[in-house]
Amino acid sequence: MARQRRNAPKKRGARRGRPQGARKPAALFYMQPAKRGAVVVLHRPVGNRASPKVCGVMPSKEHAQTLMDQLLRAENALGDLFYEATDDGIEALEAVLQATRSAVLERVPPAEGGMTVDDMESERDRIQRDLDARAPRQRAAS
Repeated sequence: MARQRRNAPKKRGARRGRPQGARKPAALFYMQPAKRGAVVVLHRPVGNRASPKVCGVMPSKEHAQTLMDQLLRAENALGDLFYEATDDGIEALEAVLQATRSAVLERVPPAEGGMTVDDMESERDRIQRDLDARAPRQRAAS
């Protein structure tokens, strides 16, 4: 006859907490405030890129959110858009970024008295230069 334990622990359902393999993916795009009330949209560093890519400077948070939505759709369609490091890939990325920025500004024009398109472009270039210059120093420090 088999012996049974009187005080055997009861078996419970699944483990508590989040399953190990189901981590939430990191956000691809994020926003930061810029000068004169503008918002910068950045793509996190991927592939061999050491610094985030500035996707655009938008006059408001609503414009920035619309740009992020369009860029997510473009990246879903073009898979490795931000990974390509060749000259052709960089030119294609810049063309897609320019087209999405202009489409957002055409659909929802900026408010009067805000930054002009030229101001937004020069601010985007300045921020990207600052990020690219800072990246080697951050890598050396860690």
